[in-house]
Amino acid sequence: MSNLFREKEIQILNLIVENYLKIGRPISSGLIAQKSNFKVSSATVRNIMAKLERHGFLFQPHTSAGRVPTDKGLRFYVNNLLEELALSETSLEYPEKNFQLEKNDINSLLSGASKILSDYSDNIGFVIPPKISKVNFRHLRFIKISENKVMIILITFSNFVLTEIVETGNYFTQAELDKASQYMNESFRGKNLLYARNYLLQELPRYKVKYESLLNKLISLLKSYIYQEEHDSRIFLQGISKLIQKPEFFQMEILKSLLEKFEQKAKLTKLLSDFITLDKVKVLIGSELEIPEITDCSLVLSHYGDQSQIFGSLGIIGPKRIPYRKIISLVDLVAKRLSQTISY
Repeated sequence: MSNLFREKEIQILNLIVENYLKIGRPISSGLIAQKSNFKVSSATVRNIMAKLERHGFLFQPHTSAGRVPTDKGLRFYVNNLLEELALSETSLEYPEKNFQLEKNDINSLLSGASKILSDYSDNIGFVIPPKISKVNFRHLRFIKISENKVMIILITFSNFVLTEIVETGNYFTQAELDKASQYMNESFRGKNLLYARNYLLQELPRYKVKYESLLNKLISLLKSYIYQEEHDSRIFLQGISKLIQKPEFFQMEILKSLLEKFEQKAKLTKLLSDFITLDKVKVLIGSELEIPEITDCSLVLSHYGDQSQIFGSLGIIGPKRIPYRKIISLVDLVAKRLSQTISY
């Protein structure tokens, strides 16, 4: 866009977006002329608005109205904001006690993080829990719970404990599970369950017959857990009721469709998981989400984990008209605090 527009035109686009985010109504040329920090007439602003509209950054709801930003206009504004925040390395200043996360069980920890995100953004806060099969372990233990249930206890390199219960079609004695645990720790320390399963499937024919029975059962256990995990759409969501207070969702059909989408978490969880990247904070706006029911929303997300790897993602979901500067900084801050809690 910098090749198409002069600095003044870019500044006016940013002013239009910032004022639209505050008041939620079409922005007039007179308002921009009044609020700009450089001398410009309403007529000049109107000409610049028309140019921005021709290039798809603004649109005019009706002839006598001002302009509102399109998804393309919001994207340009957010990209500039992300660059600015990355360079400044500033974050919101909140009382330290408001962001204390206790390193206790994983469910309480992640639920607490999603509540903080919701409370301070006044939108939906979400956290996706780790996929244990993809977490590199320092130590692993299998515990027999019942005839067909085994608990997996996984300890990360930062001494964070993750547990899951898997239903298995094979009968295990605790002695067999102890042997399987010992084998996993000796052979795959620093790797993950997914790697171990794939390795064992490939290498099993090389093992002597006396090990084959136990390894077959171990492979079956790992396959059962990974299958169970792939069909688990857990996500910690807080603040869905806050949407009712958003003017953008006064149409009950849109609100109903959105709430149904959150209740059918599988597709939403997959979407959020697919966007775990090395970017510090990522913003998806409207149509970029590629889920028709939430194209009126924006998503601000980041990731969390320990020093060695990413565990999952977190962030907020809200209407497109959100205070991006505040929420980008908030998501970044909570991601850092959650990662610190897990790591130490």
